[in-house]
Order: sequence, then structure tokens, then C-alpha cells
Amino acid sequence: MPKCPRARTLAILDHDLVLLLGPGNKKIKSLAELKKRRVAVLAENDASLAFVRNLLDIPDGPDAARIQMAPQGATLDKLFAPANGFSAVIAVVHASKAIRDKAYEQVAKRGGFTLNAIDEAKALARKFPGISDETLTAGTLSASPEIPDDDLDTIGLEWLLVAQSKMSATTAGDIARIVYENKSALGLDNGFATHIEPASVEKDAYVMAHQGAADYINDDTKSFMDKYSDMMYLGAAALSVIGSIFAAIYAKITRIAPEKASELSTAILDIGERIEHAHSLDQLECLQDELESILRGAVIGLRDGTISTDGLDTFKLGYEFVRDEIGMRRDYLKRHASEIESAARESAPPPHDDSNVVVVKTAQSA
Repeated sequence: MPKCPRARTLAILDHDLVLLLGPGNKKIKSLAELKKRRVAVLAENDASLAFVRNLLDIPDGPDAARIQMAPQGATLDKLFAPANGFSAVIAVVHASKAIRDKAYEQVAKRGGFTLNAIDEAKALARKFPGISDETLTAGTLSASPEIPDDDLDTIGLEWLLVAQSKMSATTAGDIARIVYENKSALGLDNGFATHIEPASVEKDAYVMAHQGAADYINDDTKSFMDKYSDMMYLGAAALSVIGSIFAAIYAKITRIAPEKASELSTAILDIGERIEHAHSLDQLECLQDELESILRGAVIGLRDGTISTDGLDTFKLGYEFVRDEIGMRRDYLKRHASEIESAARESAPPPHDDSNVVVVKTAQSA
């Protein structure tokens, strides 16, 4: 896919992950193994089929027929059934959807598949413009059993919101600001665009960031939360190196192993489980404060070495998922404020005499 010199990125809407799955305990050492085998492509549309055939370097012809689109609604169990005869499944899925999909965990408990690394990920990213090398952290697809059981290399694709380069910097900056500041409300029900990211401001990015978007991203007046959210995406590599150095120094001096960033995910998920029980904006704000407190503690810990960068991606995804859930719950409470107030009044016991006063705290309006 050639670069378009007039296109400029305003935001990254989502990532597609390429998952290389084998039946049972079958290990697939490389993509080259699949050239002469039947492979099912589990994806939303036929464009992914062409992408996989190109990835495997299979030209049009008889060999291309071995790489087939999985039937609509097909499950991994059915695809790996002996009657179908597929040697592998290549799933192209939105990253945010893969994390939420419990089907992987259910199939894994039955020993139904093995997630394989794509060791040539970096080479493929250099060979094919637009492909990115991705790292799946332990437990991304399934927590029990843990899949993958360690960080695993694969490849991915980015969904970009683009504009023409001739768009004014002011307009592009305004669009970028609206998208970033309302990203929790822009995600679709199927999971797409639930993890909107700032455009990459690197000069070697596949599609360069629009200058207006870049100016907004680099704006020093942004809040602490926005800055750290961007840093988690744009500065993950640098943060990992710095955090590892401080963690090593901390462990050397204190002889105490630093806490892993992924271990903080438990506290984040605990907040997530309490969101549905928040029936007022005040209760929701308390959960928001708890979440921000965990984030600030993680930033400080990464800086001073008391927290290692192990599982930082898992922490990031957990934080964003819960943050977005809080945003959706807040919108729900605002929309149903009158119903909640009415229910609270009905549930309040009637006063027996003038000395009894009942105070009911209602949901606040927007």
C-alpha cells in the first residue's frame, strides 16, 4: 500500500491485531509453514483475506484457494474440527475487541488452540508499509489459562483518521481536540475505536501527523492526565527503558523486587466491578478519583523504580477500559437522572411526624 503524500493523520482510531492460531497444542514456527496448508482467515471482510495472502506471499492461482475466509459466525472450535481440515487460523481482530472477547478463554479451557508468535514481525513491518510490529502482553486473550503465557510478538494494522495536508492547522487541531477529548463517547458497541490514540508525531510515521494535530498533541497546556495518556502510547519505549533502569537500581539497593505494573491491574478491575453499583454522580466521581490515584501512583513508581514496566501494556489497557466505562456510566446517570430521583423518593420511608426529616441525595444534572 503506497503512501499518500497529501494525507495527514489526525488520530489513530484503533489497532487490528494479527493472531496466528494453531489447533490444540500445535506450534507454528513461521508463516512460511502455512504456504502449502489450508488456512482460515477469521476477519470482518474480504480485504483481510487479500492481506493474508499477500503476507504469505501467495499469488493468485490454485495455491491461493487454500487460504479461505472463515464462514460467517464460525468459531475456533468449528474451524479446528477434523472435518474442516484447517491447519491454522489467522484472526484479524480489533485490539479492544480481542481483549474483551471471552470466547478465546472458553476455547482455551478446552485446550482448543495455541497462540503462536510471529517472530518475523519486525522484518514484516519493514517490508510492508503500514504494518506495525506489536507485542501482546501475558494474559491478553485469556487470564485463566494465561494466553499468551509470556509477552509475544505479532503484527498489526492501524486504523487512521486522516485529512488532506492542505487542511488548515486550526481546523485540524480543533478536530483532533474534539476526538481526543471525547474518545470515551466515540467508541462503537462492537468495540471499534474504544482506544483512540493520538497520531504519531514521528517523522518516519507511515502517514505523518497533520501539523495542527501535532501542535495539539505537543501542547504544554494539556492536563496531566492527557499528557500521561499520550506518553503511554508515544513514549512507551522510552518509559520502558527509563523504568527498567530505575527498577534495577531500586532492586540493587533495597534487595526488594519492584512491583510489576500489571499487578496494579487488579485494583483497576476492582474499580471496574463497582461501576455498575454507582447510582449517583458523586459515587462515580469517587471511583474516578480512585482510578486517577492508581495512575498517579504508577507514574511515580515507574519514575523511582518501585514499579517495574512488566505488564505496562496490560495496565494501560485496564486503565483505559475502566476509564471509558466510568464515562459511559456517567452519561447513563445524566440521561436517567429524573428516573433515579423518582425511584429514590419512592424508596424513602414516609415521615411519621413533623420531627422526621428525610434527605435524599439525587443524581446531579449535567
